[in-house]
Amino acid sequence: MECLKSPFLSSTPLLPPHSSVPNKAKKKKPLRIPIRSSVQRDPWSPTSGDPARPKPKTRNPKTPLSDDNARRIIKNKAAYLSVLRRNQGPQAQTPRWIKRTPEQMVQYLQDDRNGHLYGRHVVAAIKRVRSLSQRHDGDYDMRMEMASFVGKLTFKEMCAVLKEQKGWRQVRDFFAWMKLQLSYRPSVIVYTIVLRLYGQVGKLKLAEEIFLEMLDAGCEPDEVACGTMLCSYARWGRHKAMLSFYSAVKERGIYLSVAVFNFMLSSLQKKSLHSEVVQLWKDMLEKGVIPNSFTYTVAISSLVKEGLHEDAFKTFDEMTNDEIVPEEVTYSLLINLNAKLGKKDEAQRLYENMRFRGIIPSNYTCASLLSLYYKYEDYPRALSLFSEMVRNKISADEVIYGLLIRIYGKLGLYEDAHKTFEETKQQGLLTSEKTYLAMAQVHLTSGNVDKALEIIELMKSSNIWLSRFAYIVLLQCYVMKEDVVSAEGTFVALSKTGQPDAGSCNDMLSLYTGLNLMNKAKEFIARIREDETRFDKELYRTVMKVYCKEGMLPEAEQLTNQMFQNESFKNDTFFMTFYWILCGNKGDSQSDNELVAIEPVDKFEVTALGLLLSLYLTNRNFSKTKILLKLLLGYAAGGSKIVSQLIINFSKDGEISKAELLNHQLIKLGCRMEEATVASLISHYGKQQMLKQAEDIFAEYVNSPTSSKLLYNSMINAYAKCGKQEKAYSLYKQVTEEGRDLGAVGISIAVNSLTNGGKHQEAENIVRRSLEEKLELDTVAYNTFIKAMLEAGKLDFASRIFERLCSSGFAPSIETFNTMISVYGQDQKLDKAVEIFNKAVSFGVSLDEKTYMNLIGYYGKSGMMLEVSQLFSKMQDEGINPGKVSYNIMINVYANAGVLHETEKLFHDMQRQGCLPDSFTYLSLVQAYTRNLNYSKAEETIHAMQSRGIPPSCVHFNILLHAFVKARLIDEAKRVYDMLSTFGLTPDLVCYRTMLNGYLKCGYVKEGINFFESICESTKGDRFIQSAAVHFYKSAGNESKAKEIRSSMENMRIPFLKKLEVGSAERVKTP
Repeated sequence: MECLKSPFLSSTPLLPPHSSVPNKAKKKKPLRIPIRSSVQRDPWSPTSGDPARPKPKTRNPKTPLSDDNARRIIKNKAAYLSVLRRNQGPQAQTPRWIKRTPEQMVQYLQDDRNGHLYGRHVVAAIKRVRSLSQRHDGDYDMRMEMASFVGKLTFKEMCAVLKEQKGWRQVRDFFAWMKLQLSYRPSVIVYTIVLRLYGQVGKLKLAEEIFLEMLDAGCEPDEVACGTMLCSYARWGRHKAMLSFYSAVKERGIYLSVAVFNFMLSSLQKKSLHSEVVQLWKDMLEKGVIPNSFTYTVAISSLVKEGLHEDAFKTFDEMTNDEIVPEEVTYSLLINLNAKLGKKDEAQRLYENMRFRGIIPSNYTCASLLSLYYKYEDYPRALSLFSEMVRNKISADEVIYGLLIRIYGKLGLYEDAHKTFEETKQQGLLTSEKTYLAMAQVHLTSGNVDKALEIIELMKSSNIWLSRFAYIVLLQCYVMKEDVVSAEGTFVALSKTGQPDAGSCNDMLSLYTGLNLMNKAKEFIARIREDETRFDKELYRTVMKVYCKEGMLPEAEQLTNQMFQNESFKNDTFFMTFYWILCGNKGDSQSDNELVAIEPVDKFEVTALGLLLSLYLTNRNFSKTKILLKLLLGYAAGGSKIVSQLIINFSKDGEISKAELLNHQLIKLGCRMEEATVASLISHYGKQQMLKQAEDIFAEYVNSPTSSKLLYNSMINAYAKCGKQEKAYSLYKQVTEEGRDLGAVGISIAVNSLTNGGKHQEAENIVRRSLEEKLELDTVAYNTFIKAMLEAGKLDFASRIFERLCSSGFAPSIETFNTMISVYGQDQKLDKAVEIFNKAVSFGVSLDEKTYMNLIGYYGKSGMMLEVSQLFSKMQDEGINPGKVSYNIMINVYANAGVLHETEKLFHDMQRQGCLPDSFTYLSLVQAYTRNLNYSKAEETIHAMQSRGIPPSCVHFNILLHAFVKARLIDEAKRVYDMLSTFGLTPDLVCYRTMLNGYLKCGYVKEGINFFESICESTKGDRFIQSAAVHFYKSAGNESKAKEIRSSMENMRIPFLKKLEVGSAERVKTP
């Protein structure tokens, strides 16, 4: 700090600037040997002066110093000796002699100084006084201790001894002894020395007493003495006393140095007394004191913190005009100020100026700029700044990392944001909730709610308390997750921190309306209105949507009147539309006519009109509905489109009755819906299985001369949705016979409908006709044709359609390749399927998980386990992580092949990747164990799936039953069969057949008959069970019962299985 360079604050005076030392005038002399020295002749010798060339007047004239300029002489002499000492190194060039008078030389020899600052007796006196610091106060008498020095020390030497003391007690006692000496005379110099020493140790009370003593002694304090006192006050934070003393100094007209002002300014600023700093700064400028770099830095900082922004920028300009290079902290402060004021260009100019001067910005400056760039979405410049930080090795703190996470999130670089977050955590900088919440918001933006909740849980585990903003983010997570219970709990917690903001209320209301919890939505609106929550425009929109949907007209009028008091709402066209229609007219015919007569340009908002139509339609207020329709249709252009869009919106929201009412109102006004609106309405009728209404509106508009394929396609689709494939095909034939072209979309709808309904021949007819007539098709239509023929089993025809697609110039999609792999796989042409797979790769199509697993499934059916493993590994190498379906396919492939160790390995890998096994997974696992004759493990697997909340089915037990029967373990099979009831299952037909087949093959006639009689009532129509029963009764000799069952089968036209034999498994075949 500059203030520490004050001569009255250091023991040894500092070297004055080189320019301040007067140069000795050069005189022409005879040739002499030059002496190289960095030291000029002693400057304390009084100069003769030249009356013809008087000393020029200084800018700030000072009051004459006391003691015949003694202070100047002492200071200059000390500076000269300091230079001598500094240059006494091994390579220093010091003068070989110093010119002295004979008297000076005698004194020099007597003092035995030998180039030192003080003589031996002075040094001895200094040491003697300093040694007293080891003794307690009162244990010594300074007069006795200094008895040997009486009369030996001059006033100047006593001042030197006093100045070199460190302890305040020694200063006090020596100064008291000094005043008793004959050579002592009161001087401002000696009092200043004492003031400085007292100020350094904080003995301000003693300093004040000494200052008063100095005044009593008749010594007029000069600028150094006053500055010393002010610096003492400033050092120890006695600002009230300092300012009071400063006022007295001003009244005396004493001019202080810039170092003293710096000391006072710095002390005041440390205590945040910025108003006093500003006032002192103004006083300093009024007195003409020239500030230095430190002064400007402190002044600008306090001006900014006092809100005097213009003065701060003006001071900065003065600083740069005086060619003083600002410090980085000054640039940082002003850049941050411009960022807060939104002055992006000014902040950027300051930053560029700072970099031009070669000043490296601090991380605080970089954080301010990054925040500014983020605010104005200047992301390229933000990333460029971060690159510059890396280049200049500027360490990033948590604030900068948090800003980077937000910027990456805005750019959609979610992986980079996550990496930055992890890097922050690894460096141990993750301490602020703002960083956690920034990462959580990035996950929310990417739609990954679970990750966002994990981040918040991580924040909680770090003992960081949730703030109000944290609850807001947590609420957004639960709203996006549609977790009503958790969202409500979070909203209650948020309410405890203060009145909830409008955004959080809007989130809760959107959650209720999105889940169609309209009663909760209405209760919530009533509660927030009762709590006098401050509405914003978005919350008003959401509330009005609820009111309009529920037909709450009085509440809508009341809220609109209430919001009209808010000036910010009057510029919103949505709100003003509601206000004009709900509150702006009285509802009589004259007001309605005036409302219709309003110029429509920029007056009404379409969404608001749609909501109002819904509101009045719900309330059956057809007069208002008619007025609104007139208002909409009164537009110069586009009115009918707006009404049509409203009808479509009603249809999409399932409010078909409102759409019909609106249609009837249009018809009364002599208007008709547009064809796109009619098609949308028919389509939504079809989705809701309202075929009669769809047919009625189709019949109303089909005879229009403007009817096009859009109308017919929507009706065919409606028939398809309602399961009326015959009517869909009939309409298709009718349209095509009339020569109309339904286009690729209509043909695809018809073919897909017939395929889903099992009408494969009709679908094939449409496909063949479309290809033969060379209709204009697209890739989707070809995909539909191929899939239809695959479902119909016409695999060759499907292959020809694919070839037609490739030759037509259309690029096959990923769906095309997936379907063709299935075509060749089912046709057992695996080489062709592999060829299609490779062709997809060569076309540059991005293969998905379905493509890989489709081919893997056919590899597995062909027993090509090596290819299965290789393709599965390749899929993972391509960055495709297998999901539950893929793991199930792989487990099933290895289970069917009997490769138990691979099946178990995949089962564990699946769980490690977070994919929970389902019923199909356990089915494959049971199959793998039974194939390897590990029946106990298979049974344990069934119990394990039950314990994990996955109920087993008869299919799982039937695999185990079949395995026991095959191994002729009939008792074990019976035990497992009986176990079905403990799992709450009723055996199905397959279980009956399996058990009866086991009894039949093992020759258990009695058991077989008993089992048949227990199930005969529910299995009368089954061929195998009835035939096995005949064979059992014949083996038991009960021919009458066998004939009875045989006769029953003939009556039911059930063929008899003659080849069944009792005990066939017990016979041993011989070669």
